[in-house]
Amino acid sequence: MTNLESLANLGEIIGAVAVVVSLVYLAVQVRQNTRAQQTENFSRALDRVAAMQATLSQDPATSVIFSKGVADPSKLTPKERMQFTWAMYELFGAFEFMFLAAKDNSIPEEIWQRWSSAVAWWLTFPGVQAWWKVRPIPFANSFTSYVESLLENNPTNAESTRRYQDFIVHGQQKT
Repeated sequence: MTNLESLANLGEIIGAVAVVVSLVYLAVQVRQNTRAQQTENFSRALDRVAAMQATLSQDPATSVIFSKGVADPSKLTPKERMQFTWAMYELFGAFEFMFLAAKDNSIPEEIWQRWSSAVAWWLTFPGVQAWWKVRPIPFANSFTSYVESLLENNPTNAESTRRYQDFIVHGQQKT
């Protein structure tokens, strides 16, 4: 073998090693980017829910409208029903974002399971059910199908929901 052939073979080996190292580096970068994207998506979803929760906890008028609407929207004025509608769109918009992000593996499954339970829980309230049935603006088809399936067979703990509703109405667990 000549020196030139040896150098060519060495160059091929070094080139192959460089390609493997580049692929490993690329895989690490993709994994880190995926984790960063999951964190960003989860943060965005939480920001939306937190903003709504902050409004409800700090604005007594909005809180009253929301609470009455969740229980029985017929007790709201037309203007209050509009406010309730926008609050529901914000809440379910955040849920839709998380649902679609979970389908796309952009948030961890464990996180979506927590929020999936929250969606099911909110759907136990008569006012939320009534709003869902008349919402004038549609959500993504896959999210709509998901919510409809929850409405048909809600997996929440009925006793737990009843205890919470008793707490809201009576300030304590009813015996």
